[in-house]
Amino acid sequence: MDKVLFAMAEDMRDRNYVTATYYIDLPASEDIIRKASSLAVGQTIGTWVPIPGITDEIREKYMGKVLNIFDTAPVELQTQSVSERQAYVIQIAYPAANFGTDFPLMITSLLGNDASTSAQVKLLDIEFPDEFLGCFAGPKFGIEGLRDYFGVQERPLLLNMIKPCTGITPEEGARIFYEVAKGGVDLIKDDELLGNPVYSDPAKRVKAYKEAGKAAFEETGNKVFYMVNITSGTREILDNVRRAEEAGADGLMINFAVTGYSTLSYVAGNTSLPILGHSAGAGMMTEGMLSGMSSPLAAGKLARLAGADIVMINTPYGGYPLRKQKYLQTIEKLVLPFGKIRSSMPSIGGGVHPGIVERYIREAGSDIVLAAGGAIQGHKMGPTAGARAMRQAIDIVMKGGDFAEECKAFPELAESVSRWGYVS
Repeated sequence: MDKVLFAMAEDMRDRNYVTATYYIDLPASEDIIRKASSLAVGQTIGTWVPIPGITDEIREKYMGKVLNIFDTAPVELQTQSVSERQAYVIQIAYPAANFGTDFPLMITSLLGNDASTSAQVKLLDIEFPDEFLGCFAGPKFGIEGLRDYFGVQERPLLLNMIKPCTGITPEEGARIFYEVAKGGVDLIKDDELLGNPVYSDPAKRVKAYKEAGKAAFEETGNKVFYMVNITSGTREILDNVRRAEEAGADGLMINFAVTGYSTLSYVAGNTSLPILGHSAGAGMMTEGMLSGMSSPLAAGKLARLAGADIVMINTPYGGYPLRKQKYLQTIEKLVLPFGKIRSSMPSIGGGVHPGIVERYIREAGSDIVLAAGGAIQGHKMGPTAGARAMRQAIDIVMKGGDFAEECKAFPELAESVSRWGYVS
């Protein structure tokens, strides 16, 4: 046995190694130890053939180490029956010195699948040592900081996204913003499909929407914060940040699934505004069973590490066939203790309507953002009524009332429940 290539997990805990956990499926006849070893070496110092220059010191300091190999069917004896294929969970520790705080290099190192490894694996999770975590700032606000910033304590925040997604000018969007704002939402954001088209400059949107929000506040006393989409190429994104800030934006939205975690981290380090991280398109990374990474890692832990204050996530209830377990685990990755990294607030979108508010709060708690789109703007009584219905539902649930009975007392809410139903 190569004592440099293999190690006990306990021996690595106080060393600056990042531990990756993978799923792999192989023919039962294939040597899993050899496969894991090839992955550990190929993703760090090795190639498929021996080469000069690899010293014992390099192997000790910079080579990956195989920590564990688990058979998902816990076969121990040759006499125990197995199928033609066998699945495994393997853990490999990688020296953080190989990539530091560079997200692209880290993901390349953990999931590059160099041709020399010939391994089709899915990255399930990454465990970071304290020394490594200390190099990251993470979210600026944390959940408590966000509540102070938005002036909302205890209850879930309510968010709406302007619809239609594209094709409207800042002036047209401002009229929708005003109607929604009057109904009592806390946040309004751009749809992820609206960036910087010729007919809707982001800075002009900020100015128009802030004016609409001011008018709604003067009429109702409800203050609404606008988060503008700055998603773009690397060359333009910091300019987008500056223009949004100068125009008076309350927060920024960036789709990290397409810009990358490093861009999210770069933006987070160059603004004082809260950032809503969107995961639109993350299915490219998560939906493969033998490739990519798990959704709790892609949309949860890594987005939090990169500095998203709020993270838009999928649920099993809005048409996307996400497993409930993955939805709940993603929330856990955003809010559970994670070294000194502050929590990110989960923003739940897809299929959010008043009749399902009780379920969301029961499953995810009150430290969430409820992102309702069509349920607000598609309300038969208009978007102001749609927003009121959502707030009425939140208030009933937070008071612990009998939702099925109490909703009947509010015309806006009763109409929503009649149309979209009640999910206990």
